[in-house]
This record gives sequence, C-alpha cells and structure tokens, in this order.
Amino acid sequence: LRMIRSLLSRELKKHSFKRLISTTGACHAEFCDTVDQAIRDIKDGDKLLVGGFGLCGIPEFLIDGIQKKGVRDLTCVSNNAGVDDFGLGLLLQNKQVKRMISSYVGRMPSSSDSF
Repeated sequence: LRMIRSLLSRELKKHSFKRLISTTGACHAEFCDTVDQAIRDIKDGDKLLVGGFGLCGIPEFLIDGIQKKGVRDLTCVSNNAGVDDFGLGLLLQNKQVKRMISSYVGRMPSSSDSF
C-alpha cells in the first residue's frame, strides 16, 4: 500500500494532475431567506436538477413553492420521481413536469404511465 501511495504521489507531481481535481476556487453563492426568493428565477420550461436520495434530503419546501408558483413545462432531473403525494410527485400530479429524467420510478404509478 505504501508503495502504491508513493508511486501515485510521484505520478501526480510529475503530471500536475492536482490542479485538475482541485475543488477550491472563487465562486459566487447567494443565500436566500425565503422559498419565494430561492425560486424567483424559475420560469416555464426550465430544467431543474433535484438532489436527494429517494425521499431523503429532497428540497421539499422548494418543490412546494414551485407547485404553488404554478410554473409549467419543467424538465426535472433526479434519481427518483417521488411518490404520488410527496416530492416531485406533487409536480407530476399537477402536470407541471413536461419531461422527467430519473433512474427510479418504482413507487410512482402515475408517473410511469405519463412518461
């Protein structure tokens, strides 16, 4: 294991790969106090990349805000399509999603029929 680490270290130094995998750098981040502030720029036809795993860690308050705002023709990209009454399932039920890109639809019967 030491020999592999040493070899890897030498190779990284030799080829300057370090800068290719660096996660440091300047970026602009804006923090919002309300859901309305966070979703103010979302409009009809936008693509949403939605995080979380299954129903854990999803942006449920933002999804609720988008539902209430009434934007339509959304493309949603997520690992999961939610369930009928929670998560992205709320937007799917309201027909606010035009295209759903996900790897798991399993517990969402209405979305598997729609897409």
